Amino acid sequence: MPAFPEAPKSRGEALEALASPETTTRAEAVVWIANRGTMGDAPLLHERLRDESGLVRSYAEQGLWLLWSRSGEAAIDALMAKGAEEMEADRLDDAVKTFSEVIRRKPDFAEGWNKRATAYYLAADFQRSLHDCDEVLKRNPKHFGALSGAGQIHYALENYELALVWFRRALEVNPNMVGVEMNIQRAKERLQQKQRNRT
Repeated sequence: MPAFPEAPKSRGEALEALASPETTTRAEAVVWIANRGTMGDAPLLHERLRDESGLVRSYAEQGLWLLWSRSGEAAIDALMAKGAEEMEADRLDDAVKTFSEVIRRKPDFAEGWNKRATAYYLAADFQRSLHDCDEVLKRNPKHFGALSGAGQIHYALENYELALVWFRRALEVNPNMVGVEMNIQRAKERLQQKQRNRT
């Protein structure tokens, strides 16, 4: 017996494999959909965020990021890669310009807005970052990255009550975000401290 089952050969096989009792079969199906699927397949991966297997949940989360990152246009994908490199190099003004060009060319592509929101956040331009998070969520309401990002912005602005609302919304969509759970704990502590200081 092979250690891993054969990967699905078709979409039909992948969809069938998602319901398999075998962890590795479900994991292979998630990978197949992540690599070949479209935004229309996102609900299938969202379901797997609640899989009994940690491996499958992890693949589903990575798979959603992969689906979200594909614009369907080579030129846009190239701009996204360029902007990511600029952010990595801490050239935030350049990154904002690059992602703004993505948004100008393809305004319905949620990930363009999300990446610009990240660049604005890193530049501590919190209001613009929050605006872009809103734009992401108009296009992709279950974007747990944008939901937790909005929480981080409110945390940075010391709006701890709002931060908690956004962090909890992110966890409702993706219960596997350990960092968000830690942020919730920190926000609760800051909120209690703030309330003690008032009294």
